[in-house]
Amino acid sequence: MLMRDKLTHDWFPAPDEPVRNPMKAAQEAMRPPLPKRFYREVTIGEREGMFQLLLDGRAAKTPAKNALAVPTAALGELLAEEWRAQGETINPASMPATRIVNSAIDGVAPHREAVVSDLVRYAGSDLVCYRAGEPVRLVEAQAAAWDPVVHWARSALGAHFVLSEGVMHVAQPQPALAAVQAAVEQQESAFRLAALHVMTTLTGSVLIALAHAEGALTVDEAWAAAHVDERHQESLWGEDEEALARRAARAAEFWAASRIYTLAVEG
Repeated sequence: MLMRDKLTHDWFPAPDEPVRNPMKAAQEAMRPPLPKRFYREVTIGEREGMFQLLLDGRAAKTPAKNALAVPTAALGELLAEEWRAQGETINPASMPATRIVNSAIDGVAPHREAVVSDLVRYAGSDLVCYRAGEPVRLVEAQAAAWDPVVHWARSALGAHFVLSEGVMHVAQPQPALAAVQAAVEQQESAFRLAALHVMTTLTGSVLIALAHAEGALTVDEAWAAAHVDERHQESLWGEDEEALARRAARAAEFWAASRIYTLAVEG
């Protein structure tokens, strides 16, 4: 394979739909065989106000052959760190920031409206709106983690969501959904929108993702809020190593999305 072909990173799965499922992408990325590392030096070059990943001085490309370029030097350095950390082979599963940036450039930027619509759909059945009726300990844990998110949505977005006990679907007021749509549409950066989508799909809650994006929850608080039910089950039945490993992989994805959201604009 020619060097210029390698720089397109064909081993990263290319978006085949407007809204890429980050977990499916991660699973595909983990399939063997892994390509051998073909570069020595990773740097960032500035061109026309963008910061492009350079491998041995050559411009890297996304799977769709767009420039692997980001709007800030800090975000470029986050990508560079992932590429420098690779060993003898290149493992896309260990490069969540690169995968999300690829998705932002190839999938989110040209399909912005579809991504916004998908995020609004999450608000129609958001995790934090569906509560357990028992046992008391779980009810209290959900309230402690989720009530602040619901209150934040009301105060910051003017969105009043209806809570439901159990799994029976409850239709949310149209003004609440419109408020979420307005908040999502304010994300002018494709990189921030991609990061918000990843955080939403990983948590099942656009409200948790937005609350974290706006600084109402730390990254750890947001991740913990999304896993109240799992933690409760583990307290009863113990931890499962495979489940913990899967959660750790998702947590790395969430952390990367959080970092991309922060670094995508100048601080």
